[in-house]
Amino acid sequence: MSVISISDLSIALPRGADREFAVQDCSYDIAAGEILCVVGESGSGKSMTANAVMGLLPEGVSVAKGKAEFGGKDILTVSEAEQRALRGDRIAMIFQEPMTALNPLMRIGDQIAEVFEAHNRHRPAERREKALALIREVQLPDPEKIIRAYPFQLSGGQRQRAMIAMALALEPELLIADEPTTALDVTTQAQILKLILDLREKRGMAVMFITHDFGVVAEIADRVIVMRYGEIVERGNATEVLENPQHDYTKRLLAAIPSGLVGQSTEVAKAPALEIRNLEKTYKTGGGLFRERRDVRAIDNVSLTISRGEVLGLVGESGSGKSTLGRAVVRLVAPDAGEVIVGGTDLAALSDSELRAARHKVQMVFQDPYASLNPRHRVMRALTDGPIAKGVPKDKARARARELMETVGLGADAVDRFPHEFSGGQRQRIGIARALAMDPELIIADEAVSALDVSIQAQVLDLLRDLRTRFDLSILFITHDLRVAAQLCDRIAVMQKGKLVEIGPVSEVFLNPQHSYTQALLAAVPGGGWGQAAE
Repeated sequence: MSVISISDLSIALPRGADREFAVQDCSYDIAAGEILCVVGESGSGKSMTANAVMGLLPEGVSVAKGKAEFGGKDILTVSEAEQRALRGDRIAMIFQEPMTALNPLMRIGDQIAEVFEAHNRHRPAERREKALALIREVQLPDPEKIIRAYPFQLSGGQRQRAMIAMALALEPELLIADEPTTALDVTTQAQILKLILDLREKRGMAVMFITHDFGVVAEIADRVIVMRYGEIVERGNATEVLENPQHDYTKRLLAAIPSGLVGQSTEVAKAPALEIRNLEKTYKTGGGLFRERRDVRAIDNVSLTISRGEVLGLVGESGSGKSTLGRAVVRLVAPDAGEVIVGGTDLAALSDSELRAARHKVQMVFQDPYASLNPRHRVMRALTDGPIAKGVPKDKARARARELMETVGLGADAVDRFPHEFSGGQRQRIGIARALAMDPELIIADEAVSALDVSIQAQVLDLLRDLRTRFDLSILFITHDLRVAAQLCDRIAVMQKGKLVEIGPVSEVFLNPQHSYTQALLAAVPGGGWGQAAE
């Protein structure tokens, strides 16, 4: 029996949008105890459908036609009061980014208890015990401590578990999970997926799981629908869609997934582009009235070398220290000890003025290309401010900017546009062009493709391969996606709790890992399937 039945749903976009409908003529059911994965790239309409069901459509976006029958009613036409009564009670939602979905000023226990209060469930004295029980059910450690904690005191995976606890508070019949594992490292992602599977079995609820990751689909889906430009282009049980896709779009999405096959590492016998020697960084936390003061060693005596033209993948879970290491190389974080040698210069020992003169040698490509570009400045300024500050004549800097936009595949005229006029993948190409404008010896790519759809991700990876060859670039590639690292990198360095626990050629580390932590990371990758690529 269907928990929800969506029929002929069309969602209209505001006038002036790229297309008339965000979703067009979509129909599907979800049965009790079933997990339906809704798959597609950004803009496919998969999240818009969920927002319509929850009554959370953005301003100017409206349901043009169709029904969503739930509990004998079309919930697309109920009053706002009825919609509020449904939300959190019979239908609940988990969002992609729990840090923005949680109230940063409220303790976790109070936020869970607020769900009971909003729906007039339980006496105030009982709500804390109910919140504690939910915290235990989602397997958060030390429930008595978690219930008093604020969101910023939890890790990403812990915040997502807290969101799941809130969603489960009133035992909903339908759980909507909108990209809940996209930003998580592989081991945390595996834990969240197992939790959702266990809760589905225990509670018998229907789950609409929205994702662009086919590895996740392989792990949890009973059925799959594939969306493109607001339309369903393919549907079927998970095995059928994954193993025998019928639509060209589905085939292209599956083909764009990093395979997990490990290629032969490139032999690198060149001078070092980067030498890190005994680098250390310790953060001091706590020390307030209720928090114990403690030291966290984010980088613990790390040493490594990257040769000219080499791509070194730096992998590990959130909190392993990999991003701190990348930021320490460019002195966005000041290391406490150690050396960072680029082109014979120890960047860690330079004064601020000396660092400004030498910083062009190392450039960074950030995870969120929109946040790292000034939305008020045209692309031309983003690509020329650095070179001009370095002393490059303005006309030469502008000419170089146009050349670089051609190099990254966007066209010279694109320099006259603003960041919001580009897609996420295009903005990431702009970020790469901005880094290249400084003629660096080393690029640090910090989760540079983790937020991108698989097809766009594949394009950016192809671009990085091409640029690495064309410019003999060295790249420190920081990622939690081991499949991507297997495709791009020559060597892999694995970090755990600030320490470098394993390093070696990609084929050796991924096919014959020596450290138990590396083995656990590889085992947690959705879909598995590691192997040696044919030469």
